[in-house]
This record gives sequence, structure tokens and C-alpha cells, in this order.
Amino acid sequence: MQAPIQGSKAAITVTVMAAALMALIDISIVNVALSDIRASFSTPIDQIGWVSTGYMMANIVVIPMTGWLQRRFGFRRYFATSVLIFTGASALCGLSWDLPSLVAFRVLQGMGGGAIIPSSQAILFARYPRTEHGMAAALFGLGAITGPLLGPTIGGYMIDWASWHWIFLVNVPIGLAVAFAIPRVLDEPGFVPDTARIDAVGIGLLAVGMASLQYVLEEGNREGWSDSVLILVLGGVAAIALFTFIVHELEHPNPVVDLRVFKNRSYAAGTGLNFLLGLAVFGAAYLFSLYCGAVMHYQALDIGRVFLLAGMTQIFLMPLIGKMANRVDPRYMLVVGVTATALSQWVAAHLTSEAAFLDLVYPNMIRSFGLAFVFIPVSVAALSDLPLAQRGNATGLFNLTRELGGSLGTAWMGKIVADGITTHSSQLGENVSPYNPLVQEAWLATLGRGMDPAGALAGRVARESMVLSFNDGFRVTMLAIGLGIVMVLLLKRARPQGAPGGAH
Repeated sequence: MQAPIQGSKAAITVTVMAAALMALIDISIVNVALSDIRASFSTPIDQIGWVSTGYMMANIVVIPMTGWLQRRFGFRRYFATSVLIFTGASALCGLSWDLPSLVAFRVLQGMGGGAIIPSSQAILFARYPRTEHGMAAALFGLGAITGPLLGPTIGGYMIDWASWHWIFLVNVPIGLAVAFAIPRVLDEPGFVPDTARIDAVGIGLLAVGMASLQYVLEEGNREGWSDSVLILVLGGVAAIALFTFIVHELEHPNPVVDLRVFKNRSYAAGTGLNFLLGLAVFGAAYLFSLYCGAVMHYQALDIGRVFLLAGMTQIFLMPLIGKMANRVDPRYMLVVGVTATALSQWVAAHLTSEAAFLDLVYPNMIRSFGLAFVFIPVSVAALSDLPLAQRGNATGLFNLTRELGGSLGTAWMGKIVADGITTHSSQLGENVSPYNPLVQEAWLATLGRGMDPAGALAGRVARESMVLSFNDGFRVTMLAIGLGIVMVLLLKRARPQGAPGGAH
């Protein structure tokens, strides 16, 4: 039986958020180190992606099982163990001697990290009273949204000052301090472990299905989707395993993942909106990072500065929205947030290859503003009205949908850009004619500067086709995020907790 959590709110919050931020930053911090890791191990470019893929595959398998593991071992023991696994694996990653060893340790690290994130949110919601869930969501939101923004910047500085090994080794002192603090600040009196028979079939189906799905999403672009037999086979395995898993879990008396929680309409709608939130956070950020690198030729530190400056909006907004969340109907805030986030992608869709630094910051600042108005209200609307016994399981599924949204968004945006470059290059190439006045003007201008006119025109076509394909991606992201309005309409009207009376 899941028991209420006791202990100092301040101490629990600091401890939990230190662990969550450490795990969240680690998701994106490794991206800026891939080139250095590849050079260090003399790894082919088509294999280095496993450093990220291995972590995410383990991450996405563990996340939905956190509710069951919390009921079986308790928040305190499970959370402390997860932090120790993550910390030990981080040390091993920093000491790895070749690519296979690093990937193996990243899988172990993902098992710990996948447990830390949903457990952190569940602990905060369990410790804070219902009337303060808005603030609990705001605190977790600071880590969940700013972590991926800070990762590239922190990673860039560490690699610049030392080496890629330190993006992993820096976790060791933080993780040990958190693991030491957990049993001292977090109390769970009255906890009775769930000793029901383990749903081994459900665990097996979940592991096979989610790992296969994550591999398909992570590697589909590199493997060529339908051109790859492996991608097609694993896609079929994922579909069969996950369909069987859903049927099995709905029939099992003690499922490892209780899918019946989706009977709650607000939870189902909020989880759907959280999926789109993941697409907005990870998919749009991936697309924008590619744009800065491929079109603007920004270095990792420059890209990190764009995200860091734009993300400062959230640091000031989160506490304010946390206080508003229990006084204002969350649906109103969600409409503002979804609209602003979609608007940010419309602004990004009008970027050109001549964009200045602040032109790049502006759409991301709007996105940060919008996400602040989405993350907190959707967490409160989806999770607050669930009973404590269901909340651990529900929190795991809630976080899973955000991770899946991010994985799907990243794969989708990569395909849009790749396909768009081919299409737009062909279309623009048709207009490169010696009879076109613009072509004649560009030809004369390059000759005047002593450049090769044919090479300059080919470079211009390649650059503009990239810009157009990225613009397509931003527009698709805008439309996908805009679907969140439908999810908002499905949310039940919630009584503001800070308001007097009990009217609905």
C-alpha cells in the first residue's frame, strides 16, 4: 500500500529536484559531446548515435514501470536505489574505454535516469497538499523544461575546459550527496510493500515493445525507414508486443502498468496534451538546433546561448504560474500556453539564412513563455484529482507520453528536413537558368569577387533548400501543437482550490 510521504518540504524539494535536474540535463548534455567521443574512440559516424539511443531505450522501458516498483519497494528505497544506479553508471561512462563499453554503461544509466524523473514528480505531488500542487508542478517544471535547455550549454563548457569524460563524472558527487540525503529527509511511515505476484509477462512485453519502438524512432532516419529490413521488423515487433501488452494488462488482476487510469477523462486528455508538450520541447528544439548548426553554422556553445537566453523566461514565470494554478481554471492557462507555443513555431517558420542572433532567440523566447503556461496546468489537471494509490502509476505513464512525444517529434522532424531538402533542391534547381535575370545578376556578382559562379550558385541553392525544408518542419510542428486545443476542450472543469465555496 502506498503511504503518504512525510518530512521537511524544503529538504525533500531540494533533494528531489537535484536528482531530477541531474537526470534531465544528462538527456541533452551528451549531444554536444558526440563528435569528441567519436574522435576519441575512432568510431564511424553511423554508430555514434548508440550513445544516445541506448540511454533512451532503457529510459523508456523503465518509466512506465515506476508506479509498480514504487508500490513494491516504497518511494524512499526505490528512489535512492535509482539515484545510486545512475551515479555508478555515470562514473563508468566517464571511465569507458571504447564505444561498446560506453553504450552498455549508458543503458545502465538510462535505467536509473528513467526511474528518477517520474519518481521525483510523484514524490513532490505526494508530499505537497492538494492546494499546493500547482507549486509542486512549477518546481518540477523548472527542471523538466530547463534541464534540456541547460544541457548543451553546460556540456559545451565542460568539453571546452576539460574533456567529454566530465559530462558524466560531474554526476558522481551530486548523485552521492542526493543518495545520502534521501533516507534522511524522506519518511514514508506506514508503507506496506505490494507483494502481489509479479506480472512477468507484462514486464517482458513492455521491455520488448518499448525498446523496439524507441530503436525505430531513434534510428529510422539513419536506416532509411522502409528501406531497412531491420526497421520494418522491429516496427512489427513493437506493434505486436505493445498491442498484446495492452490486452494483457487490462485483463491481469495485478498489472505492472495499470492502464485503467485512462478512464479518468481529465487524465487521458492531459496525457494526450503532455505528448504534444514532449513534441514541442524535444522535437522543436532538435529542429532548431539543426537549423542553427546546418544553416547558421553556429558552434555548440553559440546554440546553447540561444536556448539559455530564451529559457530565462521560464525561470521567472514558473513560480508565478505555480501560484496561479490553484486559483485559475487550468484550461484558460492551457489555451494561452498552446497558442503561444504554436505561435513560436510560426515565427520560426519565417527565419532566413540571414537571421541575426536575436532573431533566433525571439521564437524560442515565445516558446518558453508558452511552455510555462502548459507544463504546470496540465500536470495539475491530469494528476491532482487521482487517488494516491493510482498516482505513482499515473505519473510514470504521464512522463512516458512526454518522452514518446519527444522521440516521435525528433524522428518526424528529421524526416521532414531530409525529404524537404531533396524536394526543394529539385524545385529551386529548375529555376537556375541562364535566362533568369536573378541568376545573371548573381553570376556577375560572383565573377566580380573572383569566385566560381557555378559553385556559388550550387551553394546558394543548397542553403536555400535547407532553409525551406526547416520552415516546413516548423509549420508542421505548429499544426501538431495546435491540436492541443482539442485536448484542452476535453478536460473537465476544475474548481480553483484557492477560491471560496464548492461550486463547479
